Formats: sequence, C-alpha cells, structure tokens
Amino acid sequence: MVSHKEFATAGKQPGLQVWRIENLDLKPVPQALHGSFYTGDAYLLLFTTSAPSYNIHMWLGDECSQDESGAAAIFATQLDDFLGGGPVQYRELQNTESNTFLGYFKSGIKYKLGGVASGFQHVVTNDMNVKRLLHVKGRRAIRATEVDMSWASFNKGDCFIVDLGKDVYQWCGSECNLFEKLKASNVCIDIRDNERNGRAKLHMVEEGEEPQAVIDALGPKPTIAPATSDDIKVETANKKKAALYMVSDISDASGTMKVSVVAQASPFKQAMLSPDECYILDNGVDKNIFVWKGPKANMAERKAAMSAGQQFIKDKGYSNKTQIQVLPAGAETTMFKQFFSDWKDKDQTTGPSKAYTIGKIAKVEQVPFDASTLHNNKAMAAQHGMVDDGKGKVQIWRVEGEKVPVDPSSYGHFYGGDCYLILYSYRLGGREQHIIYTWQGLKCTQDELAASAFLTVKLDDSMGGSPVQVRVTQGQEPSHLMSLFQGKPMIIHSGGTSRKGGQSQTGSTRLFHIRQSSSRATRAVEVEASASSLNTNDVFVLKTPSALFVWRGVGASDEEMDAAKHVVGFLGGSPSQVSEGKEPADFWSALGGKKEYQTSKSLQRMINPPRLFGCSNKTGRLTVEEVPGDFTQSDLATDDVMLLDTWDQIFIWVGNDANAEEKNGAPKIAKEYVDTDPSGRKGLPITTIKQGAEPPTFTGWFQAWDPKMWETDPLDRIRF
Repeated sequence: MVSHKEFATAGKQPGLQVWRIENLDLKPVPQALHGSFYTGDAYLLLFTTSAPSYNIHMWLGDECSQDESGAAAIFATQLDDFLGGGPVQYRELQNTESNTFLGYFKSGIKYKLGGVASGFQHVVTNDMNVKRLLHVKGRRAIRATEVDMSWASFNKGDCFIVDLGKDVYQWCGSECNLFEKLKASNVCIDIRDNERNGRAKLHMVEEGEEPQAVIDALGPKPTIAPATSDDIKVETANKKKAALYMVSDISDASGTMKVSVVAQASPFKQAMLSPDECYILDNGVDKNIFVWKGPKANMAERKAAMSAGQQFIKDKGYSNKTQIQVLPAGAETTMFKQFFSDWKDKDQTTGPSKAYTIGKIAKVEQVPFDASTLHNNKAMAAQHGMVDDGKGKVQIWRVEGEKVPVDPSSYGHFYGGDCYLILYSYRLGGREQHIIYTWQGLKCTQDELAASAFLTVKLDDSMGGSPVQVRVTQGQEPSHLMSLFQGKPMIIHSGGTSRKGGQSQTGSTRLFHIRQSSSRATRAVEVEASASSLNTNDVFVLKTPSALFVWRGVGASDEEMDAAKHVVGFLGGSPSQVSEGKEPADFWSALGGKKEYQTSKSLQRMINPPRLFGCSNKTGRLTVEEVPGDFTQSDLATDDVMLLDTWDQIFIWVGNDANAEEKNGAPKIAKEYVDTDPSGRKGLPITTIKQGAEPPTFTGWFQAWDPKMWETDPLDRIRF
C-alpha cells in the first residue's frame, strides 16, 4: 500500500482536511483559508465524521493542468486505499460542486484567479496590499468568483465585493434582494475574520452611493449592466432519469473497459447489484455518475473505480462538468439510493407505513419520547412529530360537499371511502394554537378530494389563517394525529364510509394490523387478509365469519395487545389468543394458507438526515434548490417557500415575502417531489406552515431556533 507522509494525520479526528497539489505533491492548506480555491489548481479534501466515516473529494479548477488533475486522482485513490476502501469518493469541478462539498463551506466558496504555477500561495497574512473584485452568486450555495477589477464586471442583480485589503466593500446592485445581501455579507465576514485575522473593516454600499475609495479603485462609474438571469436548472423530470451498467475488464493502464447494460431506465431494484461486480449508475442528464463497488469485486476493479467513471464520461461524450461519486457497498448516499424503488439498508424492515423509530439524524441526538417534557424539548417534538400530548380539543367533520359533523362516539374510526377534517386546538405558551388535519381515504371520490382541499382552506380562512394545515393520506398518519384518541387506537378501515349503512359487510374475513409509534400512540390498520401481511414485530386481529383471533408477534408490545381489545370490541365476538409459531391450522386457512412474512426483528428507520429545499421563481421560473450542509434557521429565505423533508413527513414553510406563484406552486412541487421519489414514499403527510407560526414539530429540526429572529431587520444584526 502506498502511503504519503500527509496521510499520517488523515482521518484521525472529525472535520475537514484540505490539501493542494503543488509540484505533483500534497501540501496542506491552512484551516483559516478553507473554502478558497485557486482556479488554476487541483485539491484533495477529506471529511471525517465522528462515526468515523469518510468522504474524499478531488476538486479541479477550470484552469488546472492535466498533470495536476492526474496527480489529484492518484492521491485520492491512495488515500481511499489507506483508509481501507471505505470512503465515498467525489470528483468536484469548479462551479458544479456537489451539495455535500458545498455544505462544508456555509459562508460560501471563493474562487481566486491563478494558482501554484503563477506563484500564488495559501498563506494567512497581515499584508493589506490586496486589490480584487469578487462576484457573489447564489441563494443556497454561495460562490464568490474573482473577476476583472473593472466596472464592466458589475451588474444590477448581484452583489460584488470590492476587496481593498484594509477595507472590504460589499456593493449591492439595485435589483438584488435582501436574502442575497445576507448571504454575500457572510462572505465578507469570512474574508475579514479568516483571511485578514479580523483586521479589515467592512462597509455596505448600495448602487448609486459608492464612496470615493471605490471610485478611486475602479475609475469613473459608467452605466451598470442590467441583471443577468441565472442558468436555467435541469427539468426536475430529468433528475430521476438514469440507466444502470455493469463494468468489467477495467484496465487502468490502457484506459479501456467494458460496460454492459443492466437496466435502461430507473427505478432499479437493489437485487440488480451483485456483490461480485462494480456498476455505473448513469444520471448523465443531470450531470451525475455513480460508481458502486461490490464488496467482493476484484481489487484492481475497485481501485480503478474513479478512472472507470472518468472513462465512461468520455465514452458517452458527457460534459466534463459531470460529477462522479464512487460508493463502496454500505456507504450509499441518499442521492444514489433514490434511484432504487426497493432500497433497504441492512436490517431494515417496513410495516404498513414507515416504522416510526428514529435512526441517526445528522447532528440530532436521538431523544426518547416523554410527553411530560414536550413543551420544552423541541428536538423530541420534532423527531416524534408531536406538538403536545394530544389532550386538547378535537372536532371532526366528514366531507360531503359540505362539512358534516361526525358523531363523537365514533371518533377514532376512519373509513377508506371518506375524507375527514379534524380540527385540533391546544394551548402553547398561553396562546391558543390550531392544527387542521385533512385525512383523505384511498377509496374516496375525486369530488370529495377536491372538496376536502377547498373546505380546509375555508376553515383556515375562518380562523384567520393561523392554523397549521396537515394533509394526511390513509395509512400514513403522523404520530400526533394517532394520539388524539386518548388511549384508544386510531382504527382505519380499508373501505366503506361512516355514513349510515356504509360499512363493510361483517360476514367477510378482515385483518387489522396494530402497531405502536415511537411516541406510544397506536393505530390499527385494515390490511389484506393474507399471511404475507403479518409482521413479527406487531399484533394482528383476524375476524372470519366463524372465528376471531388475536395474533401476537414475537416482537410485539403489551400496549399493542391492549389496543387489540378495542378492535375486538368493535368487531364483536370472543377472541382466541394465538402466539407466533403456535398457530392452529384454521388460522392459516382463514388467511388463504401459510406464506412468508416480515420476520426481521430490527425495525430501524433508514438513516435519512432531514433535507431543506428552497422554491423560488426569482430567475423567472419556479426552481427548487437544496440547501447544502447542516441547515440553520437563517437558511429559511423569507422571500421564498421552503420544503423540509424529514423522511416521514414534508413541511412547506411559507415566507412572509414569498410571492403568489411560489405560494401556489410549492404544494404541487411537494406532492411531485414525494410522488416521484423512487423509494415509494407516495402519500406522505404534507404540512403547510407560515413564517412566525412554526410548531415545535418543525422548529425542532433546527438547532437553536429563535422565535424573535424575524422581528428585526436581519441586515441590522450583521456585525459589520
């Protein structure tokens, strides 16, 4: 194994390490200058998590030489080898870096002109003889690119940084908006605090109010060019289009390899990946290529994975800006897994809907559920989806063109042929708060669906527009909704309606699946009366024309057995208790014979960190862009609509200054985002909330949420 002296410290502690390729060798970049890249150079980055797991990135500037990019690739392969072949490897290109990479530099990336060859060094100096102009672009991913020091580089729609060493001027075009100004100011603060050791002075300059120092540096000011529109993003439809190839006979020396098609179009099946082979997942239409290394593939193939990706891009004639990720089995990224319809991580099982247990969440400690501390523990509220303990006031209406009140004695029963509005009112911090749940049965009519949406808006308006709205599809009920029926399970009937005489005929065979969520609320869902519906972790109630069984799986809880009593009470009859493994013959025959069912004991949720997206039409059409890295409250753009994806529900956050098109388009985008997710998350609850009225189920995903943050002008808070 080849080892470089720089590898001695590689991956020893969590965090980021950056090296630049200098004379075909590795030179560390001082931490204060992380995030600055010379466009004539190549870099190697290693990010280590506390687990530990590793990401290796090789970054190539637009003007870097063939030799430098070759050396970066060799060092990346050696470092991967040194760390046991377990890291995920990324090839990053200037201006098209991955979100993972951008997430390391929350205050933005700076591209500097020049490089090693022209004598430019990465050193923190007190030298104030700097004279450069940076063009800042981006609302989520911030990039500051060094441009010609002249007025011709400016336009009215962006922010520019006139960096004169002792003084740093942030110039804001007359058409640039507040959020962009805020993001540009982060770049200025970073220059002052890191590049100048805190010795520079920052100034905010509006177009038309330039001080003499700026005029002296740039000459007399001509007419500034109008705003330029950003490059139009790839259509969302293309993001999900991919093909899968198996790779064989990779030869690093001759640059040849064979690829054979495994599947022409996504979504793929996980079983298509054999552990003995390497594969390329080709999402070239969205400028992404993934190389997957099977754990039993031969060593030479695994080592040549990155060069196979580069060769593939060449052979396909793809843009040289295409990103490559190299993934060892077991370290697949969310980006990669989304192309598989049935992806399961090791030891993961699924029930009637997601298992509501929380896996590792990026930087969020796993918090066990304790209802008594709900109000002061927002992280718990968010992880378990609970704003309170469900003991507030509940009103339920059935949708029949109008709202028809449901008899309180049947609260908790939901029929697949109906839609319901559930208004929940509770007190928080002395104020009355409201949630409107719109529950939509899988067998209700198109008219009822449309009426339920209309009546929800009407109810919301009648209450001054402050309630939180949650759209729920049958079988995907969030924990909080399940907890409203105090000690009784929520019972979901697959069909029928709660109108008089609308229930299913009792003569038929029915099977109910009972599961407790992580917040201890239970629900009983009617499932197909087949043995394949059983699950070793849960309790089932089976009703046949002649008998009633309560089946207890090995991993089931006492609370689930208690909930079964309510289902039995509703179905009527005296039940026989059946333990898993000791079933009588008539139990199996009632289910149409014995079949395989879910027997894995570990019900761990996929480890899916939450993701935040901005929906904005600032470029003239509605685009969706992910916020890179660990997001914070200040990533919520008040002039946009944001989507927060916490895996088992989606939040739409509406900023006060968002425009009508963004507000109207966001719910469609959210629905499309979930429906087109190849992992099959159709029908997730989608919650709409408004800036300033965020419930703890939302704020808990943000560390250190500040409810007063938007009461002052955010630009006033910047310590210029």
